[in-house]
Amino acid sequence: MSKTAKEVLKSIVISIGMSLTIFSLVCIVFDIGYGGNFSLEGYRMTKMIIGCVVIGLGFGVPTIVYKNDSLPMPVRVLIHMGIGCVIYTLVAYAVGWIGGSASLGQGLIIAAIQLVVAFIIWFCFMRFYRSEAKKMNDKIQQMK
Repeated sequence: MSKTAKEVLKSIVISIGMSLTIFSLVCIVFDIGYGGNFSLEGYRMTKMIIGCVVIGLGFGVPTIVYKNDSLPMPVRVLIHMGIGCVIYTLVAYAVGWIGGSASLGQGLIIAAIQLVVAFIIWFCFMRFYRSEAKKMNDKIQQMK
């Protein structure tokens, strides 16, 4: 398996894990909010979990774009986050997180929250990898 394939696979696993973790935390909040009477019928929980995996893929697979140094960073971020957010939105409609009984205003608020969370996660990863690169550069400079 090539180094790039391993890195993309790692990104996919991390993205799916984060998606499922966020979903689990939201489920806990809803369960508490509904006083322990939060129930899903017709395999909705299964559909939502599968949706989380698809969302994880939607944000994990496009990270391969960061391997293309010929593209400017803003374009890479736009491609990565654009694909991830479009997939999230499609899945959210498909499993009922957005739409249905939600008003237009509620849908816009949900979409805004989605974008904010996605960019916060991206920003945290960007800061982490930038810090790692700085540490490596500092080590290289010390070795000279």
